Amino acid sequence: MGTLESVIEFYRERQDQVLELTWNHVELSLLALALATLIFVPLGILFARWSKGGSGIVGAIASVRVIPSLALIFLFYPLLGLGYQPALLALTILAGPPLILNTYAGMRQVDASILEAARGVGMNPAQVFLKVHFPLALPVIVAGMRSASVEIFASATLASFIGVQTLGRYIITGISLLDTTYLLAGGILIVLLVLIAELVLGGVERLVRPPVA
Repeated sequence: MGTLESVIEFYRERQDQVLELTWNHVELSLLALALATLIFVPLGILFARWSKGGSGIVGAIASVRVIPSLALIFLFYPLLGLGYQPALLALTILAGPPLILNTYAGMRQVDASILEAARGVGMNPAQVFLKVHFPLALPVIVAGMRSASVEIFASATLASFIGVQTLGRYIITGISLLDTTYLLAGGILIVLLVLIAELVLGGVERLVRPPVA
């Protein structure tokens, strides 16, 4: 049975490998989060400004959440095969629902009277959006990024099932060998990465939150 001492010894004996797998896990996760933010935040803004059909599309996209992460990763195998590309694509799509939902909600919940007041002082539409609307919606958008980051860092583990060398390699090895030291070695680091992502983006969310008068 694996113990904390055995895990520490495991890390010491495989230091280079642990660092490499951790870096691969972080790199894949951050790239997926960056791509998802660039794609889905603008879409959320677009749907929020489309009063007639936006809510229906957002609801449809939210349904992607019911697809298991592993199934989503294997979904692109026929097109892209095994490896980095299908894993990156799956993780990017996995981050879509929380980003779109929070962006849509953040944009829609800004008080219309505030926007009207901004127009009343002579701001043009671009200024209203950049200086008032988007900054007020930003805390909710960052909360969506925080939720997406947790899903991505956790699900990047599954990328090892299709040949990507992430910390999931230790989970797979632990399951196949029934070795709890491998399971703990991978699981502890994955949990730490998830917690770090949660803390960092939680801090960013607090920073961008408008001060309470």
